[in-house]
Amino acid sequence: MKKIYEILSGIGLTVTDEQKKDFEKTFKEAYTSKADFGRLTAESDNYKSQLETAQTALQKFDGIDVDNLKSEIQKLTDDLQKKENEYQTKLADMEFNNSLDNAITASGARNLKAVRALLDVETLKGSKNRDSDIKNAIAAVKSENDYMFTAEHKPFAPVNPVDVGSGKKMTLSEAMAYANAHPNTDITTLI
Repeated sequence: MKKIYEILSGIGLTVTDEQKKDFEKTFKEAYTSKADFGRLTAESDNYKSQLETAQTALQKFDGIDVDNLKSEIQKLTDDLQKKENEYQTKLADMEFNNSLDNAITASGARNLKAVRALLDVETLKGSKNRDSDIKNAIAAVKSENDYMFTAEHKPFAPVNPVDVGSGKKMTLSEAMAYANAHPNTDITTLI
């Protein structure tokens, strides 16, 4: 503004302070300064650039059904959740089967599959106290089907010692007692 007043006084016009105030008020309402104009132009250019970028991005979505897209996203999310649930179920089944097989093997089962077939696997799988329930179930199968498990050989000491090398024949009960104490012995040779 000072430059305008200098120009006016340079050509011989004098502006009073009251006229300066009125002039500045009118001027500010109708015109902007060069600095303000530059700032506003830069903001305008920035907004134009943002609008062009947004319009270009929106053109990529032209013709796309948003509701269909939302349903596809929901379907994919549901599929991912379903796969995650399947994975967790398979992992839990593997852990259960491993612990069940280890317990059956530790019990001395001769045939893992045969013993497993006699167990109610689904009930054991849903058990809250799984380890003890597995042991109890295997013990029940073992008590009913002891032939499916390796015998715990307890050395049997006959009441009367038998001299096998003397050529003396044993009674059937003596031969069976001797065979129990010595599992690899053919009792037909002793009788």
